[in-house]
Amino acid sequence: MSSAIDSIKNSVISCMNCDLSRSRINAVPGEGDWESDVIFVGEAPGRNEDLQGAPFVGAAGKILSEALEYAGFTRRHVYITNVVKCRPPNNRRPSKQEVSSCSGYLQKEIGIIKPTVICILGNTAFGSLLDGSEITKNRGKLIRREDHLYFVTVHPAAVLYNPDLRQVLKDDLKSLYGIVEKIKKGTPVQISE
Repeated sequence: MSSAIDSIKNSVISCMNCDLSRSRINAVPGEGDWESDVIFVGEAPGRNEDLQGAPFVGAAGKILSEALEYAGFTRRHVYITNVVKCRPPNNRRPSKQEVSSCSGYLQKEIGIIKPTVICILGNTAFGSLLDGSEITKNRGKLIRREDHLYFVTVHPAAVLYNPDLRQVLKDDLKSLYGIVEKIKKGTPVQISE
């Protein structure tokens, strides 16, 4: 299994599928525990991620780590990735073509890890994975699509612009932790279709 994840990482690092490969410093493959019950999926790498070649290592990453710890997760026991694996210039939202160019990598990550829940962080990931658009109306919900369960919440970077969302993110992840524990024990959970 870890060799399959390593293979995806190597493919991401050498990827030239779209123009972002020309402007990046480093491609940013997912990282973490490939046996995790949860995959956290964000939008795209930012400046710090581009410099370090790792996901969620800047200010938003600190917020995510804090929220994970608050909720009962440990960062090293989850898998963290993005819809797009290279930083869009000036941190702009990735284009549909860029999302499409990277979608195979994310699908392979999900296929190998087979998480209990895929946690969607923010509108771009929500749109990319579930064709959703209104995160505020859907956050905190567990949604089933095909063979996967998705949990929707705000992106940690949103906390930088709206500090009131810090506790929202923490509470959502605490709820997610409880959901995962219930599923592992075979206890029913409320699912939106």
